[in-house]
Amino acid sequence: MPQFRLLGLSGSLRRASNSTAVLRGLQDALGFRAALDILPPHAIPLYNEDDDAEHAPESVRSLRSAIDASDGMIMISPEYNHGMSGVLKNALDWASRPYGRSVLKSKPVLTMTASPGFTGGVRAQQQMNETLASIPARPVFRPQIVIGGVHEKVRDGRLIDEAALSFALAGVDDLIEEIRAVGSVRKAA
Repeated sequence: MPQFRLLGLSGSLRRASNSTAVLRGLQDALGFRAALDILPPHAIPLYNEDDDAEHAPESVRSLRSAIDASDGMIMISPEYNHGMSGVLKNALDWASRPYGRSVLKSKPVLTMTASPGFTGGVRAQQQMNETLASIPARPVFRPQIVIGGVHEKVRDGRLIDEAALSFALAGVDDLIEEIRAVGSVRKAA
């Protein structure tokens, strides 16, 4: 049985989402490293503070609960206009509220981007990490995981390219090490 429970959050709503395909490929390849649950962001409404706190929609309560129950997260976004997707930003806004009660506080998070373009969404990475740092989540800082030409690396809804999968799995190993470090700090406190 896997020792760690990870939550995958895709920044794409498309049925044939390359971002979700990367998460599915990782899910298949993780083996006993960790269990990866993928949370579809489809039902999460646009953030509205009037609808928050004890009145938060069920989809938001499910998002927050899934984040809280995980040891760490993997977030992947396509790049739209040099930034992360609005879908992912919206999910992060809900998860970070109400102010001071973010379920992402100190949560280790690995970020990835995927794009048909050769840069793989590299410009969205900084925006994702900056947003996570302000929450304050615990972004895993390592060489960026960007998957360029992703449409050629996916088959049947899963990432199959060995080189891309291997590099992404190395990132997951770094995420697991960060989870262990956070656990050691909490035990010592």
